[in-house]
Amino acid sequence: MNRRTMLKAFAAFAGAGAKTASAAASPASMKDIEALQKNWHSFLPAGAAVPSPTEPLKLTKDEWRKRLPADSFRVLREEGTEIAGTSPLNEEKRAGIFVCAGCGLPLFTSDMKFDSGTGWPSFFTTIPGVFETKKDRFLIYERTEYHCARCGGHHGHVFEDGPAPTGLRYCNNGVALRFTPKQGG
Repeated sequence: MNRRTMLKAFAAFAGAGAKTASAAASPASMKDIEALQKNWHSFLPAGAAVPSPTEPLKLTKDEWRKRLPADSFRVLREEGTEIAGTSPLNEEKRAGIFVCAGCGLPLFTSDMKFDSGTGWPSFFTTIPGVFETKKDRFLIYERTEYHCARCGGHHGHVFEDGPAPTGLRYCNNGVALRFTPKQGG
């Protein structure tokens, strides 16, 4: 079994405790989730330019290589996985927004993040319309992989072991994200 396969298997099983990791910090109802999703713009710095998920960003492999650091390229363009516990975004607690490291599309707000205990930045919901999904059968069982709707960059997998009320855990590679703090946040 190669290292990537072993890490992926570990991540899936490590997520089993995610529901209890910080369920107290998650919104109480689906109405709260809808409000978070609707008001995501309030996490942007004043005057921030925001690309649309419907404005595709298509680049050649060489253009992506020039644009991205090697670790981000491996994850976003080659569907790699970063080593658990290595992302400084695991400890990010400021108010702000997490954007795609490939194209700058806003994906998550800081209020959507929770500590899953898995070693990867985790979120219980997303900004609506920013991801496309596909089935991943790389491991023994089927998983749902998600990609940026604008640039197609691989971000991670979504699991059904997150906190209430969504029950979801978007397990994201930190190198696939950039964090932009809210001014005054």
